Amino acid sequence: MVPRLYIVIPCYNEEKVLPVTSELFINKIKELISRESIDRKSKVLFVNDGSSDNTWNIISNLSKKSEFVEGISLARNSGHQNALLAGLFVAETMCDITISIDCDGQDDIDAMDEMVSEYRKGSDIVYGIRSDRKTDTVFKKVSAEMYYKLLSKLGVDVIFNHADYRLMSCEVIRQLMKYEEVNMYLRGIIPTLGYNSSEVYYSRKERMAGETHYPLSKMLALALDGITSFTIRPLRLIIAMGIIVAFFSFVGVIWSVASAMTGETVDGWASMTCIVCFLGGIQLISMGVVGEYVGKIYMESKHRPKYNVIKKTWEIK
Repeated sequence: MVPRLYIVIPCYNEEKVLPVTSELFINKIKELISRESIDRKSKVLFVNDGSSDNTWNIISNLSKKSEFVEGISLARNSGHQNALLAGLFVAETMCDITISIDCDGQDDIDAMDEMVSEYRKGSDIVYGIRSDRKTDTVFKKVSAEMYYKLLSKLGVDVIFNHADYRLMSCEVIRQLMKYEEVNMYLRGIIPTLGYNSSEVYYSRKERMAGETHYPLSKMLALALDGITSFTIRPLRLIIAMGIIVAFFSFVGVIWSVASAMTGETVDGWASMTCIVCFLGGIQLISMGVVGEYVGKIYMESKHRPKYNVIKKTWEIK
């Protein structure tokens, strides 16, 4: 059976790059249809993540001009992961497989050919993995590799150098819909679902137009979500650190008492200041880590919806 494919693309203030990359996505759909790799009712589904520019109007016009384009618009900016989830959950009722990809044109769309081929061989999940990081700055390359290694050390099951470029069957998406947490870190959740998977490697390109909407602050926030959503090892590290500090503090107390009894005490304001500052820093870091987990519990307890779809192109045509 030839699968029906929906390419799900989150968009946030992408009016500069969307007119350029939309043609690439549409042509890829047509190409796959012409080779009978996918059903002719396959489409590109753009998700407007509460953009403040002309993104939604561009998506609406594209859907009117091409039978291969549809779009949904969220009521407000819900974040990349939630916008992606919105697209996947809407597409689940209309297709057999989805491929999620960013709008900027950096991910190689020709890798979709191999992804579909891997699905037809039996893979329910196909990960698009970067074969190199030639387009990254030295800082981003080093920090990204350190981050993936840190996640692995902390016990998080992630795919090295994989972001959100992946194929998933609708069976996988239906399983994903059972996850109700507010902070969904898809790069960590999807590998834990347990379905047959394979990998496709590709080289990433430069952004085709516009500017990135993932600055350092958002990258750090995503990294923090990845750690705190999947492991409690940071809390256990705090316990271990507390035990070590307590041990050396106990040794210090014994040394102080022994020095006082032998009359070898001296004014030690410098050492005392260092110790107080060190312990104060350890306490603040520990409180911050614990606070991050408490904050996660607080957000999850609200059970608020992750997104709100207010417009669909097939309802306004």
